[in-house]
Amino acid sequence: MIYKNIAAIAAGGAIGAIFRYLINLQLLSTGLPTGTVIENLTGSLMLGVATGWMLHSNTREWINKGLGVGFCGGFTTMSTLASDSFVLGSQFSFMASVIYLT
Repeated sequence: MIYKNIAAIAAGGAIGAIFRYLINLQLLSTGLPTGTVIENLTGSLMLGVATGWMLHSNTREWINKGLGVGFCGGFTTMSTLASDSFVLGSQFSFMASVIYLT
């Protein structure tokens, strides 16, 4: 059972990371970290909806972990948020970085 959970998390994480990469490719030309904002907001919303759905349905544990920890975890990103805020602060201004983080 644990191997099924690990496989679901790995597959979900890989798919989520691919989706995140594709969104970033589409929004690179803006020069601003709009992709990261869209990914984190959308991923958080998806995780909330998925959690609510999972609480009221009888889904298998590996599906819950694959969607929640795997896909949503791979789709959202804290490290890119930190990196983007550093780049905004160094290229634009400290205030741009604060606004972005807010």
